[in-house]
Amino acid sequence: KRVKTGIVMLNMGGPERATEEDVGGFLHNLFADSDIIHLGKWQSTLGRFIARRRTPAVTEQYKEIDGSPIRKWTEHQGREMVRLLDEMSPDTAPHQFYVGFRYVEPSSRAALQRMKADGVQRAVAFSQYPHYSCTTTGSSLNDLWRHVREQDMEQDFQWSIIDRWPTHPTFVDAVTRRIEMGMQQFNFDQAQCSPDDVVVLFSAHSLPMRVVERGDAYPREVGATVEAVMNRVREKLGFQSPYLLSWQSKVGPLPWLGPQTGDVLKGLKARHQSGEANNPCVLVVPIAFTSDHIETLFEIDLEYKPMVDDVLQFVRAPSLNDEPLLSQAQAEIVAEHLRSGRAVQSNRYKMQCPMCVSPTRCRSIVNPISQSL
Repeated sequence: KRVKTGIVMLNMGGPERATEEDVGGFLHNLFADSDIIHLGKWQSTLGRFIARRRTPAVTEQYKEIDGSPIRKWTEHQGREMVRLLDEMSPDTAPHQFYVGFRYVEPSSRAALQRMKADGVQRAVAFSQYPHYSCTTTGSSLNDLWRHVREQDMEQDFQWSIIDRWPTHPTFVDAVTRRIEMGMQQFNFDQAQCSPDDVVVLFSAHSLPMRVVERGDAYPREVGATVEAVMNRVREKLGFQSPYLLSWQSKVGPLPWLGPQTGDVLKGLKARHQSGEANNPCVLVVPIAFTSDHIETLFEIDLEYKPMVDDVLQFVRAPSLNDEPLLSQAQAEIVAEHLRSGRAVQSNRYKMQCPMCVSPTRCRSIVNPISQSL
């Protein structure tokens, strides 16, 4: 049966096998990407050098978590999304999802080849990053259009883009549900605290400050999600929990967006020990991720938790992974987008960062479904 609408699920991906060959290839592709780490004329040489140096240590981290689960969860979410979409939007059915990873296989190139074999004509580039950044969604879209042109597929599909969805109501409900599940893991009698006392610490992947200072939208969109989620927590769950937003996964000596999650946790621990604050319970909520990966399974669970769980009762909210409300949100977002007839989900996509460093290739679209951007 020919596929009427193909949805390319864009994400970074991760090495499924914790081998130096696979992890090294992933890191090589990551550090070769000037959209995420801009090294100028030294991109190729320095990128390879940094990747080689980091490969042994990062391989050990992936061994601790049995490899990256991003593909497993992306495919699960894709199957659930298209099942719901066929019911929600029969006029555009049948739908099929195609995984397009930036740094590992299956790549956008592989997705395009499968789409052509399936007879797809109407295509949606659907970022699996709810928050837009030039380093994530922007990079994935640039990579997709490069593969389209390299394979002479400019006229094979009519495209539209879902570039961000930070405050979609059902996405907000999905995160709220995961917070509720996290709260259920606390032993409130033993910890001598209640849900209203738990510090809800949202943790998102950080960005180099030079990216932020160019005007990247990511920090404010993550903040918008946090505010929307906590409003929903108060309305739906009745919790009056204090909350914070921090950033994780800084790499290298240059300034990155902060405060760093590890530093915030140390600060909360120190304040509790000194008697300045009486919040012994912390719920860490991964907020810019739609599934588990190394930043949740290794960095939060195996690095941050042991730093503080001798003093604080530390719980990480489950990642969205197989959350039914996430699949519902993804299907609703695509269905709403298809009904709109627009080439781009957000009118912010066409506006480059004020200090953009890639103006000739940033914010483009190949063969758009309409001129309504």
